[in-house]
Amino acid sequence: MDRSSEIPGFYRRSLADRRAFLKEWADLTDAEVRSLEFPPGVDPGTLDRMIENVVGVMPLPLGIATNFRINERDVLVPMAIEEPSVVAAASNAAKVARAAGGFYAQSTAPVMIGQVQILDVPDPVAARLRILARKEELLAAANAKDPVLVKFGGGAKDLEARILTTDRGTMIVVHLLVDARDAGGMNAVNTMCEALAPEFARLAGGRVVLRIISNLAIHRLARAHATFPAALLKTETASGAEVVDAILDAYALAVADPFRCATHNKGIMNGVSSVVIATGNDFRAIESGAHTYAAWRAGEADAGTVVLPLTTYEKDKDGNLVGSIEIPAPVGLIGGATAVHPTAKTNVKILGVKSARELGEVLAAVGLAQNFSALRALATEGIQRGHMELHARNMAVQAGARPDEVDRVVAALVRDHQVRFDRAKEVLEEIRRGGAG
Repeated sequence: MDRSSEIPGFYRRSLADRRAFLKEWADLTDAEVRSLEFPPGVDPGTLDRMIENVVGVMPLPLGIATNFRINERDVLVPMAIEEPSVVAAASNAAKVARAAGGFYAQSTAPVMIGQVQILDVPDPVAARLRILARKEELLAAANAKDPVLVKFGGGAKDLEARILTTDRGTMIVVHLLVDARDAGGMNAVNTMCEALAPEFARLAGGRVVLRIISNLAIHRLARAHATFPAALLKTETASGAEVVDAILDAYALAVADPFRCATHNKGIMNGVSSVVIATGNDFRAIESGAHTYAAWRAGEADAGTVVLPLTTYEKDKDGNLVGSIEIPAPVGLIGGATAVHPTAKTNVKILGVKSARELGEVLAAVGLAQNFSALRALATEGIQRGHMELHARNMAVQAGARPDEVDRVVAALVRDHQVRFDRAKEVLEEIRRGGAG
């Protein structure tokens, strides 16, 4: 039959009606419809108000990374992610770092950038100076839009103006620097940019197009460093010193080669984004900002490459591995999903963080831990071994193994290096026939 995705008033229908429509549209079974249901303890009405046209939830596994000690405080870290081995890798790295005191982190003030784009300016150099000359009254006008933020020490703090040459002509881009305190900052920054746009246009003698926050939060950074003792890195076939050198070799490739660097930084974000998701923050903004920051740093450093790792590795005087990280951390504890989603609020409580800056420091520590674990695996037995058992467990469950059969299926798959669905079914059949132990 002909179907149309044009559904007038779909947003006005009840959850039950939307699901009933989907069941007919996609010929869903009752079990498939039930997979959309909300978990116990979460009010469907809360989630229905968070986004449009809600039909259910897409749950992610929520794990707890252990062993973390950050700034001399023990921390349990909630991580929401579907990828096997990430939580275990972070926990293992934290255990190694813990032997040397754990992670030491700090952060800058939570300053976000709002951009206002001005076109058709006849005298851009002079226009830039006219805007900067009015900085104090422009900042005062911006702060009048959010007196509560100012009351808590935040608000518009500075103003910059840049002249850009583009395919559409010369433009002035004004940067409004706003201390967002414990918020992500989007609403406050966008409101201030909207308010100042007409005055910017008047001063420049041009027209304003964009006025919006930037996700490249170069002024809102979180940093962390940790020492990973060489003595704890030895394997059956390599000494700790050899593993340290192998990790430094792997890191050197990430510095020199953007193809490696992309995966290197992705591994960092495995840890960072899973904490961001668990706390109800905007993981797309964090991802975009982090990867763009890696490219921006390369440009600022004139490093001869298009992108740089977000981490750095060195060897200290005792031969231990020292890892450092610096990432933009525009996360918040007030507003958005963090203040509404009950699971996000619970996860923030588990973390025990009291400010957005402290949450950013956790992100930095977890990102460093995740990256260290990946490099250690790559430099020794290879990344696949770490994934194999967890992937085999997924294959066993998909093949229909009961809880008492899963471990036996996993052992056979890993032993034979055949972690595939078809092989999992064969092993399960053999077990049930009594032929595999």
